[in-house]
Amino acid sequence: MPEAKFRIQRYDPERTPPTWHEEYTVPYEESLSVLDALFYIQEHFDASLSFRYCCRAAVCGSCAMYINGRYRLACQTNVRHLAAGTITVEPLPHMPVVTDLVCDMDDFFAKFEYVKPWLIRNSQDPEKEIPQTPKERAKLDMPIDCILCGACYSSCPSVWGDKNYLGPAALLNCYRFEVDSRDEAGRERLPLFDNENGVYRCHTITNCIEACPKELNPTEAIQRLKGVAVRRRILGRWK
Repeated sequence: MPEAKFRIQRYDPERTPPTWHEEYTVPYEESLSVLDALFYIQEHFDASLSFRYCCRAAVCGSCAMYINGRYRLACQTNVRHLAAGTITVEPLPHMPVVTDLVCDMDDFFAKFEYVKPWLIRNSQDPEKEIPQTPKERAKLDMPIDCILCGACYSSCPSVWGDKNYLGPAALLNCYRFEVDSRDEAGRERLPLFDNENGVYRCHTITNCIEACPKELNPTEAIQRLKGVAVRRRILGRWK
């Protein structure tokens, strides 16, 4: 039976050294995903192997990992699409590791929540839904697909150098609500991203674009947020 070889990064803070790699051989079939292989390893070789997953449909972002030197979703990555040879699976780089392939995402989600990524209405709620024109809705097409996997955040040199920087994911989701015609939190949200730890810390290196498994463009969203900030500061246009 064909086989696939995996080299998995392990981590145990109580071990010396705490980080090492182990190799495993998994039965291969055409439908085998990296996540399937991790389950096989956990069930047949080492029950202590730790990793995150949830939807198995590339929607939740839980299984973002560094696979063969690229940011990928383990559930979406089919082994047959990877280069021949041993497949290396590691946690997201530049993120604190809890154990094995599990990263500490607390800072990532704290920054996401900081920008208030939800619809805020200050006027009285209407009796029916708030309509949008196709043009207004089209502005949300790109940012609304963010699954908060953390790949862009992990790949960003500005985040590596400044832990106070909000990062691409938080700013992308901030942009999603700033351009939403139904949102009324322009004055409230502006100070959260219009500062040295917000949009101006982005140096358009564009690692986030390459890293994103959903092929989104956080860099473009951040540059557009800069335009939003300028218009509001100079012209007083809150929408």
